[in-house]
Amino acid sequence: MMAASVSVLLVEAVIGFLANYVWEQAQEAPPLPYNALGLALLVIGAPFVAAVGGLLCAFLTVGVVMPILTAAAWLGRRLSGREAWWWVPVVSAAAAVPAVTASLALLADAGVLASLIGGVTVAVGLTAPALVARRLLLPDRPRLSGRTMVGRVALYGALAAVTAFALAGVALNAGVAYEPPWFNAGQVAGTYSDGKGGTLTLTPDGAAVATRIDTFDYAVDSFDPLVRACTGAGTWSYDPAQGPYSQQVDVSIDACPVATDSWSLYGTHESPKLFTFIGDPDSWELYTLRRD
Repeated sequence: MMAASVSVLLVEAVIGFLANYVWEQAQEAPPLPYNALGLALLVIGAPFVAAVGGLLCAFLTVGVVMPILTAAAWLGRRLSGREAWWWVPVVSAAAAVPAVTASLALLADAGVLASLIGGVTVAVGLTAPALVARRLLLPDRPRLSGRTMVGRVALYGALAAVTAFALAGVALNAGVAYEPPWFNAGQVAGTYSDGKGGTLTLTPDGAAVATRIDTFDYAVDSFDPLVRACTGAGTWSYDPAQGPYSQQVDVSIDACPVATDSWSLYGTHESPKLFTFIGDPDSWELYTLRRD
């Protein structure tokens, strides 16, 4: 029973990872460079990640799935005189939906709908391994060994994971992934803010005015970022470059360092955003200005 439940949870984790990846690709975000070292470490550490995931799934089976089974069996006998499979999703929903919804709303500051969807998703995720484990415990059904059930879960789980991977690829190729729109100079003009009092105003006639926007440098001895506020006037121009991800806004302000001359674009036509990398691009640290 333990092995079957852990197998189901691992399959769900893989499918959940793929679904989350597609969801992240669909969100409005700047293009981030791939970190070769991070990818290499992920490949090398994959067996360790799988082992840790299996251990966590085992704890989840003991601490959550088995209590759900016990509660579902008790409620079935108590309220309807017999055990029934549908008590499992009822108990899962009663246990997971309120707790997860409240946690997401309070701790992650998620909206009501997003929190509720998260709670329902967790409840469904707990129901599947609980039903598989329950099947192994039924006395009036043909006996299935744990090895047989694990084999079936592995087979159908692999098919489900491959199907999810294929659907993710189809969705991304169909245009689900976010891509910045093509801008022009008129759409880029406006006043941009960093949310901390710094602004950059780009006028339609090509003038640029910076007011306390952050500029970044690094200490030679410690590589710690040095942040300085920059205020001044100059000029700007829009460069469409070769594609939506490479279009830039070139700003020339004598009072500001050369490092702030080039800004990349993302967002929408109604709400464009300027960003620049801070220090090493592999760090994925950005300084972002949003148009008011």
